[in-house]
Amino acid sequence: MARVRQTGTDVELALRREMYRIGLRYRVGYEVLKKPRRVADVAFPGRKIAVFVDGCFWHGCPDHATWPKRNAEFWRQKIEANRQRDADTNARLEAAGWTALRFWSHESSVEAAATVARAVANADAKPGVPSSGANEKN
Repeated sequence: MARVRQTGTDVELALRREMYRIGLRYRVGYEVLKKPRRVADVAFPGRKIAVFVDGCFWHGCPDHATWPKRNAEFWRQKIEANRQRDADTNARLEAAGWTALRFWSHESSVEAAATVARAVANADAKPGVPSSGANEKN
C-alpha cells in the first residue's frame, strides 16, 4: 500500500489539465478544513469550491468497486471508513459554506471539468465573490 499514490494520480492530473485548458485557475492539495484536517485535490478558496477525485476501489464506487476476498473484513472496514469520512467532509464543508464536488476516477475529465466550470460560474454570479482567478493559481 505504500506505493499507492494519494495525490497526483493520472486521473487527477487529467482533470487538472482539462480545467487549466478551459481557463480555470485553482489550488492543488488545499487544506479546506483544519480540524479534522481535510485536503481537497483541487480547490477554489475564494469561491469556496472543493474538488475531490475518488478512486473506485478506495472509496467503494457502486459501479466498479471490488471487495477483496483476502483479508475481507479489513478491506470492508477500510473502504466503509473512507465512505464515512467522505460524507463527513461533505457535511462539514457544506456547513462552512463550501461546495464539495466529488468525481469517480472512471468519470470523464472533460465532463468533470465542465461541472467544475459551472460551479465556478455560479459562485462568480453571487455577490461578494471575486470573479477573477488571479489569487487561485497552481
